[in-house]
Amino acid sequence: MEIEEICFDLENQSLHGLSRGEDGSDIILCLHGWLDNAASFLPLMPYLKDKKVIALDWPGHGFSSHRSQDAHYHFIDWVYDLLQLFELNQWQDIDIVAHSMGGMVASAFAAAFPDKVRSLTLIDSIGFISADAEKATEQLRQGMLSRLQGTKKRKNIHATKDSAIEARVQVSDLDYEHAALIVKRGLVKDADGYVWCSDSRLRTTSPYRLMLSQAEQFVRDIEAPVQLIHGSKGMDMVSSGIKHFGPLFKTLSAHELSGGHHVHMEQPEQTAKLITSFICTF
Repeated sequence: MEIEEICFDLENQSLHGLSRGEDGSDIILCLHGWLDNAASFLPLMPYLKDKKVIALDWPGHGFSSHRSQDAHYHFIDWVYDLLQLFELNQWQDIDIVAHSMGGMVASAFAAAFPDKVRSLTLIDSIGFISADAEKATEQLRQGMLSRLQGTKKRKNIHATKDSAIEARVQVSDLDYEHAALIVKRGLVKDADGYVWCSDSRLRTTSPYRLMLSQAEQFVRDIEAPVQLIHGSKGMDMVSSGIKHFGPLFKTLSAHELSGGHHVHMEQPEQTAKLITSFICTF
């Protein structure tokens, strides 16, 4: 079955993505991590059979539109993007698979809108990034300075796609093949070469963080059953998150697979088996 390009027109922007499966089938909504795009789910899609799999590009990523020039990329605004998407399609009771930052957004969404999320599978992601209240002023300062400096920076230009792929490999645990999938959806060609089409503002420091008590409350308020699939060589914050946030979930099952932060790309068949088994249990 072919993978198709899709687009959803929201209030002030367009959300693009990839889709595979028959209309009318149960939906699995896939949400990628920071500076990735929908292509990070390409290896997984063929193994999620008999489902309508939809993988989105978050705003500012992939083919989706950038936020307006007077806006920024606040974490909570991505929750609103999801709400708009669900309202547009009149979705209820959807199974969500979410990686890294996408897992944090999906967790907050599931907590706030329990009627819209049937199940939540987190991939190398659990809980939220948080900070002590005493650090709020310094966080604000660094965030504002980062914005100011960001307006003066130019995007890196690569002479070839291979150069861009190698650059992504150097700053991640991705192998060349998997990096290529993500990078090719994240490049645009201009007169000087290839540049990233992701919004530069995504790289600015956040001016605020959730306090730990807020992050804990979000987790406690998730009603949907939650499954965590994490890599044996995944992010350290996932290991610590299992210990801290794990006991706060109403329902949580955890599975470790051999691999890194993008374990769903490295082990797509095993990841799909866990997802399918999980969503078929209720």
